[in-house]
Amino acid sequence: MLSKSKIKWIRSLEMKKNRDEQNLFVAEGVKLVSDLLPHLRCRYLAVCTDGFDNERFSRFTAENEQITTDEYKKITFQKSPQGVLAVFEKPAHRWDEKEICSKLSLALDDIQDPGNLGTIIRLADWFGIEHVFCSVHSADVFNPKTIQATMGAIANVKVHYVDLPIFLRELEGKIPVYGTFMDGDNIYDKKLQRNGLIVMGNEGQGISAEVEKLVTERVQIPCFAPGTVASESLNVGIATAITVAEFRRQTYNE
Repeated sequence: MLSKSKIKWIRSLEMKKNRDEQNLFVAEGVKLVSDLLPHLRCRYLAVCTDGFDNERFSRFTAENEQITTDEYKKITFQKSPQGVLAVFEKPAHRWDEKEICSKLSLALDDIQDPGNLGTIIRLADWFGIEHVFCSVHSADVFNPKTIQATMGAIANVKVHYVDLPIFLRELEGKIPVYGTFMDGDNIYDKKLQRNGLIVMGNEGQGISAEVEKLVTERVQIPCFAPGTVASESLNVGIATAITVAEFRRQTYNE
């Protein structure tokens, strides 16, 4: 029997304030939870489906409950529940300046949509980018929608929240800082470095003026539909995928 206190506790984690205070977040779905369990500390696991190998994963959690479908409906954050919900402890990550300066990383300037943030983290995982630096006003990576969109990549990608202008000033002169702009150099004509920090801007406003001043390399994703009515801009997730893919294409064999 799922207790009222347990229901209240899980539901409270929909709010960022409570996630921060308790240092916890919620993940749902057979694949997502299965992917996260071996890597992150699980405080609680609730299952109401036969599609999950409960016996295999029970050793990864402090508390494991088999619940009914009706009980699951009281705790799920999804419109189409998948029958598996886990409460995880937030991972704690650190970063080293020397390491950052030798690799390719992402910096997100006030990304607001949880889905976009989750997609970018998933992309980072796919393209082997270990660190993502988010401005303090970006969406919360531990929002249930963001976690869902990462598809498990949150277990591999280290996400940090920083004062972005201060962070970039600390790296000034030590690493190239790339930013995407409409007036930048064609990314397909520009020689890209193996290491660097790629800044992606807000969905509506792009890269902020304060951060723009700290960008050392301006790049542009060209439009290949000249003379026609094309979209004014790309979705930030798509723009990130194109940008990172070109970095990796150019430097893959270096």
